[in-house]
Amino acid sequence: MGGPSTEVRDVERQESTIASASATTIVEHPDAPIDDVVHVAELEEPGSSPPTPRFIQDESSWKRWKWVPYPVRRFTIAVGRWTRGPPIPQDFKIKPLFPQIQHAPIALLDKYLPHRAHRIGLYFGYLALWLITFILVMRSGLVATEVEGWGTPIPIGCGNANWISGNGCGLDGNDCRPFSGSGFAFRCPANCASYQVLNPRAVGDQEIIYQPMVIGGPSNTSSDANAIYRGDSFICGAAIHAGVITDTEGGCGVVNLIGTRSKFNSSTRHGISSIVFDSYFPLSFTFDNGVECASKDVRWSLLAISVVFSTFLALFTTSPALFFFPIFTGLYWTVALATDPPNYQDIPSLLSLEVGRFLPAMLAAWVMFDKMGIRRTLTGLTAQVEKAVLWLGACWVGALTNHTFDFIPIQRLTPHDLAQQPGARAALAIIIIVLFVILVSQVWFFRQEGRLISHLKLYAIFVVGLIICVLLPNLSLRIHHYILALLLLPGTSMQTRPSLLYQGLLVGFFVNGIARWGWDPVLQTAYALQGDAQLDSPLPEILAPVIALGKNLSTITFSWGQSPGPEYDGISVLVNDVERYRDYFSDDLNSAPNFTWSRKVGDVGEFEKEYFRFAWMSGSSSEDYTKAGIWDEKGQWVEMQPGPSKLKRRADVWEGAGFIGHEMPVGKPGFEVGRRKREIDVWEGEGFIAHEVKAKKPGADRAKREIDVWEGEGFIAHEVTVTKPGSGTAKREVDVWEGEGFIGHEVYGVGCNVILDLYTRQVTKRVFHIRP
Repeated sequence: MGGPSTEVRDVERQESTIASASATTIVEHPDAPIDDVVHVAELEEPGSSPPTPRFIQDESSWKRWKWVPYPVRRFTIAVGRWTRGPPIPQDFKIKPLFPQIQHAPIALLDKYLPHRAHRIGLYFGYLALWLITFILVMRSGLVATEVEGWGTPIPIGCGNANWISGNGCGLDGNDCRPFSGSGFAFRCPANCASYQVLNPRAVGDQEIIYQPMVIGGPSNTSSDANAIYRGDSFICGAAIHAGVITDTEGGCGVVNLIGTRSKFNSSTRHGISSIVFDSYFPLSFTFDNGVECASKDVRWSLLAISVVFSTFLALFTTSPALFFFPIFTGLYWTVALATDPPNYQDIPSLLSLEVGRFLPAMLAAWVMFDKMGIRRTLTGLTAQVEKAVLWLGACWVGALTNHTFDFIPIQRLTPHDLAQQPGARAALAIIIIVLFVILVSQVWFFRQEGRLISHLKLYAIFVVGLIICVLLPNLSLRIHHYILALLLLPGTSMQTRPSLLYQGLLVGFFVNGIARWGWDPVLQTAYALQGDAQLDSPLPEILAPVIALGKNLSTITFSWGQSPGPEYDGISVLVNDVERYRDYFSDDLNSAPNFTWSRKVGDVGEFEKEYFRFAWMSGSSSEDYTKAGIWDEKGQWVEMQPGPSKLKRRADVWEGAGFIGHEMPVGKPGFEVGRRKREIDVWEGEGFIAHEVKAKKPGADRAKREIDVWEGEGFIAHEVTVTKPGSGTAKREVDVWEGEGFIGHEVYGVGCNVILDLYTRQVTKRVFHIRP
């Protein structure tokens, strides 16, 4: 009974056991068959599924960006993977060339000064020696012997002159008197031959730009003793041209004012080409011969001291902080006091100015060191010679931009200057190409270190910020030296030889920018950027003049059209670059709009050309002047060319719809360029009372108060009170009138000879002469 059925059940149980074993994939025999059903089940498990095609993966990850073309998405993904860098980032470290030589300074310290206390003492003693040497040499350069009969020479800048361009000297030049019978001893710094005018200056019918303002001098065949210069020439440039001082060392001399002269020559002498002027000018000057003065320009000695001390410091220090901060400080004060100081009257005022700039500069130095990559670049660097040559050498090159990069024809990175200066656009294109090559190389280095993405994010923020600055209305983006350095420094935060070079150069740029120009804003108004350039204001339309030629007297009468707007309420006329006529339309509504100029027999300039330029007045400020028209020797009129020539920089200040005052460039001693005084017209009821001039002067809150004095309905005088240090009233100036005609200015007590910087429009020195 149990035969076949029992065997069948045994076989079924065996098959069931085998199937169960197969179902659990426990296959011990190598030749055991593979169950197809089990294999299919395994394929359906997520972990063992075949890889999804790449294009399907891309589609799933870019579902939100389906509108972006697939080639663009593919390129973007590839760029993103490339920017992440290699799987194992590589930190660059400089391996010294000739390590035994470069490690020798460190080995010497380890051998002879193994103790930390000894090294600290040597370090601070070395810095003290640097400071003391610098001070002693600088002090020796400040000492100048007195010039016999003239006293101690007055330090002046390269752009100082005795005349203000345009109508800055007032009607008939009275604000720049005396014209003759006066003079002073002066002292010029070195390298004044390269000081140039940066905006067009009118000299007769010529427009001078990007050259020294030196008019006249001896001819190429005459001696230096015959050197006569027009009064608006740069004093130091003229002294170099005349051979009184040298460009390399500067020097001192004596200038004599000799009044009206004519026929100023043009010549090239001692590296300066002077400008010809074939008419007369009311103020001329010459130089005394044989003036001896023990004066020495020590700027190159101070530079040599700082270079030597900083080089040894670079060779014998390995700490980034102990190297960087003394170098930064030494560079700053060398630039500020020696190689490229700002305009100043005396050393105390210069020190006051530079201390105010230095304190925030040190804060910026710490930010650059700790947050912008300098610490990372210098940490662990033992290539002492390469550090001194690449980093420190480039730093000095950047700090001396007024010498090292002076050949680049770019004064300011503004559209106006780039369009105006010859060669500026080509130079900018070359600079951009060089920067692009450097950018590509630095991007590759950052990718190798795996830090490219973080720096791209940082520079994206920079770019967005710059775009916002560009889009702000009524403001212009100005990239100064120090701004350029701060923008580019993060791109040098690695230890490679190119980064050492770039980083040192940028630190030098920063130092020069702050020490020389200060913390100028990155956003500036068009007025602040304009300087003394053209205003693009309307020009008077001058009708054909009426000329009357006579035996003893010749006249020329000019007429003009209606003013272009209510804001223009007068007209100014320059004759030979001197304001000879100023008229306000509201003074006499019945007066004819004309101006008559006379030429008498016996007058200087009778047989010479005369140059006429016209400008609208707005209050007391003149707008753009026309180009010069010429009344020639034969009495014929030569029409002026279209377009403006030169202007005087002055602005009227308005509040709401009411006029407040005139804002003028000021030149107070010790003040930085750009400081202005505000001249307020004070009104009481409907009657005019006074001009109140507010300008800070060392040791005083108010330097000048000018009051117009009226008696009844008639104008009497301007009463000017000027406080001179150490005295009371130094000047009392009264306008004298007789009947309805103006006679002149009567000055009581003292007179003054004003020396002005034509570029910055800064009065750097007032020389007082006691009058009997």
